[in-house]
Amino acid sequence: MNSGLNWMLAAILTCGTTMVITSCSSKDDNSVPANPEGETVKTVDYSDEDNWMYLSEATKDVDCFYVYPTEYVDDSEGAPIHAAIDEPAMRIPAMRTSLVQATAFEDVANVYAPFYRQCNMAALAKMSMEDREAAFNSVPKTDVFAALDYYFEHFNGGRPFILAGHSQGSIMQSFVLAEYMKAHPEYLKRMIAAYVIGFSITEDYLKDNPHLKFAEGADDTGVIISYNTEAAGNTNNIVVMPGAISINPINWKRDETYASAEESLGGYIFNEETGLPEDYPHAADAKIDLKRGVVITTTKAVAPETFPLFGPASFHENDYPLYYYNIKANAATRVAAYKNKAKQ
Repeated sequence: MNSGLNWMLAAILTCGTTMVITSCSSKDDNSVPANPEGETVKTVDYSDEDNWMYLSEATKDVDCFYVYPTEYVDDSEGAPIHAAIDEPAMRIPAMRTSLVQATAFEDVANVYAPFYRQCNMAALAKMSMEDREAAFNSVPKTDVFAALDYYFEHFNGGRPFILAGHSQGSIMQSFVLAEYMKAHPEYLKRMIAAYVIGFSITEDYLKDNPHLKFAEGADDTGVIISYNTEAAGNTNNIVVMPGAISINPINWKRDETYASAEESLGGYIFNEETGLPEDYPHAADAKIDLKRGVVITTTKAVAPETFPLFGPASFHENDYPLYYYNIKANAATRVAAYKNKAKQ
């Protein structure tokens, strides 16, 4: 079992820690609509420890700044576009999801993860692409940037770091890479890697951001790692954009070289009966579809999702779990490579 797992499971199941007592309290409705250009968005106070999901003790010489995926879904009439910062329907599922995502980095890094007022998936589903982008580019981005400001000023201490996210969390990390890191090259030079999984990094994005580069193999540093997982024939996936590019999470190649499930290091997947994550040896194979820019798998470890926004055969929810131990090992490889370069 992962070292950070016991207390997190206890917190989620019992609402017994300070962090979750806040999550289980009555909602303070500080959500705001997608802001028009020029509107000021009130930021969250990240000096308040209750606004952090993970605040690690700095026992390692590398950090990880993790941003969780979309967890808030409220289709009731008048539901806000953005969750309140203390919304239990966001916080508790986010902590659960982090067990099969953020923990992949805890062996090599101190993990820091803010709560942020993320977009409501039910509201996003009804929006135009333009309105959807405006919703992401307002309140959630404001929170994540504010959390980064606080993290670098008070927690980081000059250590190299990993960025990690999934889905909406990866959308936030794409803003971080394109805007925040461009404004802070002194931080970017300490970035070991950015795991921007479950969202598309495109060729156009890289052209627009020449300070960024995509991973070419298993051990390059200062790079972006990204992919979306699908079954063959999937279509209309909201997170797969034209020009998307991916890297194979088993063999860490950019071409169509097939990686069998036997080559994988295994998954870490929620057991539907127990509700707890469990090791799943050789969970999935992987092959890049260069035309769609996604990773194709024939896995039987989990069933494809059928949520309309992700198409009829997506494995979006399991982008991390299916390849969990490959991601875990790769993070260690890239950290070691970064440290070796620093010695030279």
